[in-house]
Amino acid sequence: MSTLKKVPPNQRFALRWAIYAALGVPEIKLEDWRLKVTGLVENPLSFSYVELIQSPLMVKLVRDFHCVTGWSIANVNWEGIPIKALADKARVKPETKWVMFYCADGYTTPIPLEDALVEDSLIVFKMNGKPLSIEQGFPARPFIPHLYGWKSAKWLTEIEFLKDYVDGYWEMYGYHERGNVWDEERFKGREGKHKARRGLGTKALW
Repeated sequence: MSTLKKVPPNQRFALRWAIYAALGVPEIKLEDWRLKVTGLVENPLSFSYVELIQSPLMVKLVRDFHCVTGWSIANVNWEGIPIKALADKARVKPETKWVMFYCADGYTTPIPLEDALVEDSLIVFKMNGKPLSIEQGFPARPFIPHLYGWKSAKWLTEIEFLKDYVDGYWEMYGYHERGNVWDEERFKGREGKHKARRGLGTKALW
């Protein structure tokens, strides 16, 4: 029996992370930071960092991370709160179809509600047993294992539940609305190649 780990189409496992910041790394004042849950909900929510990391809803899982530029990191340990648990607590309205993530640097990205609510979709606070570094999105970022990494928006500040689709930062430049790694949904129409925006250099996707 083969011991090789399955990798999504046109991905390769790497030993090191490439660190990207599409809009630059923001300054986070943890005492002022809140995570808000808004939009089509009956019970809007707002949490401090301490409230979240001490929550009994916190879970641990091991999943691979996949960047749309073609590299993957295997067996990453993630700790966070299932997005579904927050959605249930907020009482998301039945007309909701999309989730938009907003970040401290101004970055945004949408995902379909059905992808947000799968069991292993998390709002992450720790990686490999330690709090997220600022480069990795401290204090919080979503992580949806079956979606490409640009959907795992760093420096998360707000989760908004929406009825209609709205482009996020990279979606405005042709990146896929959903971004499923196994279906290789890299671009709208599934065509094209990643190109960093002029002037960004290695500050590219997530």
